[in-house]
Amino acid sequence: MKLNNFISKLLFAFGLLLVTTAFGQTITGKVTDTNGESLPYVNVIEKGTTNGTTTDENGAFSLNVKKMPTIIVVSSIGFSAIEKQITNTTPLTFTLKEDSVSLDEIVLTGNRSKPRTILDSAVPIDNINAGDLKATGQTSVDQMLTFSVPSYNASSQTVSDGTAHFDPADLRGLGPSRTLVLVNGKRKNQSALVYVNDTPGKGEVGVDMKSIPTAAIERVEVLRDGASAQYGSDAVAGVINIILKKNVSFTEVNVNSGVTKEGDGFNIDGDVNHTFTFADGGFVNTSLGLSYQDITNRAGEPGKDDLFGVDDQWTRDNPALGMTIGQPEMKKGDIFVNAEMPLNDNTKLYAFGGFNMRQGKSFALYRPPYWVQDPHNLLHEAGTEYQGFQPTFETDIKDFLFTAGSKFKLGEFNADASASYGSNSVGYTIGNTLNPSLGANSPTSFDAGAYAFSNIIGNFDVSRSFGDVSIGIGLEGRQEQFDVTAGQEESYIDGGAQSFPGLQPGNALSETRTNIGGYGTLDWDITDKFLISGAARYENYSDFGGNTSWKISSRYKINDSGVLRASYSTGFRAPSLHQVYLSNVQTLVSGGTISNQGTFNNVSPVIKDLGVASLFAETSKSISAGITVKASRDFTISLDYYNVKVEDRVVFSGEIGGTDDNGNPNAAVQQILDDNSVTSIKFFINAADTKTEGFDFTVRQKNLEVGAGKLGVNLALNVNNTRLEGEVKTPTKLSSYKNAIFNRKEQSRIISARPSTKFLFGGDYKINKFSANLNNTYFGEVTWMHATDPGKDQTFQGKVITDLFFGYELTDKISINAQVNNLFNVYPDELDAKGDASTDLGGRFKYPWEVNQFGFNGMTFRAGLTLKL
Repeated sequence: MKLNNFISKLLFAFGLLLVTTAFGQTITGKVTDTNGESLPYVNVIEKGTTNGTTTDENGAFSLNVKKMPTIIVVSSIGFSAIEKQITNTTPLTFTLKEDSVSLDEIVLTGNRSKPRTILDSAVPIDNINAGDLKATGQTSVDQMLTFSVPSYNASSQTVSDGTAHFDPADLRGLGPSRTLVLVNGKRKNQSALVYVNDTPGKGEVGVDMKSIPTAAIERVEVLRDGASAQYGSDAVAGVINIILKKNVSFTEVNVNSGVTKEGDGFNIDGDVNHTFTFADGGFVNTSLGLSYQDITNRAGEPGKDDLFGVDDQWTRDNPALGMTIGQPEMKKGDIFVNAEMPLNDNTKLYAFGGFNMRQGKSFALYRPPYWVQDPHNLLHEAGTEYQGFQPTFETDIKDFLFTAGSKFKLGEFNADASASYGSNSVGYTIGNTLNPSLGANSPTSFDAGAYAFSNIIGNFDVSRSFGDVSIGIGLEGRQEQFDVTAGQEESYIDGGAQSFPGLQPGNALSETRTNIGGYGTLDWDITDKFLISGAARYENYSDFGGNTSWKISSRYKINDSGVLRASYSTGFRAPSLHQVYLSNVQTLVSGGTISNQGTFNNVSPVIKDLGVASLFAETSKSISAGITVKASRDFTISLDYYNVKVEDRVVFSGEIGGTDDNGNPNAAVQQILDDNSVTSIKFFINAADTKTEGFDFTVRQKNLEVGAGKLGVNLALNVNNTRLEGEVKTPTKLSSYKNAIFNRKEQSRIISARPSTKFLFGGDYKINKFSANLNNTYFGEVTWMHATDPGKDQTFQGKVITDLFFGYELTDKISINAQVNNLFNVYPDELDAKGDASTDLGGRFKYPWEVNQFGFNGMTFRAGLTLKL
């Protein structure tokens, strides 16, 4: 589907929504505290019904009622509730009085029996609202979280095939696979892509965070604790729960645009969010967004090509060797909905989800004239001087999510039954290239195949409180499917297209698996101060068997404003279907040469003959302890320690060649290389044990009176360390390949590719209609380790990125904003390859690409307009 057709269909769908007929009468208003400050996420309910809404981040609300007069109840934890009879639709103002110094937001994540406040929770949870996300100045939710949560990291990649179009993201440095992502409390599907290139998260599968539009998000809850016992696989590091907007009282339109200091990377995006109300409390919140991002280029200027040992007239005339290295071009469109419809006082239906489509273009290594020839004038006109070419790597990414369900009373229990479908696909086109073996008949653009992943999930949960005891019980069934589609024959035949030989028929497959899980939770408020919680979950997978995880946690209130908390849990991560079945051939740089490397899946007879065992579940043990003090509604301080051990971690092996670690030939491996026309093989294996420990420290002070305005100050710190424990687990037949299977470079992606220290310090100031945010983010040092030579390691020093945001409300309905990201134009340390041409690819890379703290676009300017109608 072309993007223009997709956009037309989105606009048509949105037009249909605009003509939807709403009925009933609409009450609008605003909720503030006694100081006149807006109160977000306050409950506004029509008394005696389930018809209600919450205020937005500006304290505004809109509620559709069937008739007048009616009684509205406004309530929030820490404030005295207000009841008011409403007789007309005149805009209302409610002022809530604080009745406790322990005010805190309600969070849904981390407890399956009932919601709790952050202060009441036995585990650490961050609650980040849409306004705070927007103030980061970033354009996607993964980057917004990177600049909001110290233990969360996502960095843009370059010249890394499909990975350049997804940002590998992780929590607490435990890799993309070990953070569970929920939307409205329901599991989000993984992406179709395995990060097989030399980037952080190599060999893992994450969630496509770019598929969730920021215009649809009310807030994000980040649970920083292992939660497999409640949520199942992948929740080893924690859980990210994205809460979608509900019954918002106005239509919001945003338009933003920006460009880098270097004049490249132009971007523009627009979105609209609108709520359609109907019946007695029903609503459909809809978001529609479109965006475009242009490329950036920060290539090196080597002047000669050390990778090929060439220093001739062409390299002198083209000192950058033709390279384009930076962010990819990206076109994106998405539509998301979140809907509820009460049937009666005890039952409501709900549905949410959306569709995201992205078309991207990045680049492979430039093919100079001395590398690949074009004798048939396919990429240059006859009679002109041949200058080489740079292949493009073009992606067609689609992500779909839909969940429907009902919340109802089952006797005295609160019940929730739902069904979800999620899918992600990525199709590859290799452009501006050729297959030399086909001569004059070679295409210059190739369909290189596609990956797809989907799941179908059914959930049934019940919960109930018996005085001081609350219980939750649930069942989940899930079917997953991984599909690989072969590319056109010309893309892979006889060596394949330059830069990326297409997926071959032997790589094509369609595999499924199922799992069934059940869990139980219990919360016991032994006293008003002392809470103890427990959870246990059993899951059984059709491909590798069962797992039981459990968790115990506790919270003790020191007084009305301070709590101690601790937890211990076991967890697991099921190997993804992608890791079990992925196979392909890639053109990569290894040992200073360009070669085709073959990945063989874990069930292949080739790998089985080498003694590699079938993949099985990773297991984990996690302990955390912390303290939070909330002396007032405006001041909070917290400190949390964590220790996570992961056993039998699934890793993507290094290159296995015809000679072992000691240089001795291996006939069995060499035969595999010869039979498959590759120079090395790779595979997935449960090979490593790791230990991750660290601490999170946060301080937040709001509403300090400074001049005529109010100042907020935020400080957050994460210190994190991961190390390998024990020996690399190697099959007996490959015992002499221990280093090759998991060499120093591969190890560094786990232990040193993410900052071990990350520090956020910023402030926000608001005076009348003007607001400003200044945020400083320190990304600590990272280290790239050479595969075999410690003398060629490089540590990239920590740097501070400063972002400045300004906003001004021209009217009640129109506001403008301007921001500068990376105010001081900070770049990472430059690469020092120490003579290793395959590290900086002959000088083509100026900045690190295998370890990447914060990207290398430099200073970026952005401005935007917001309409609230």
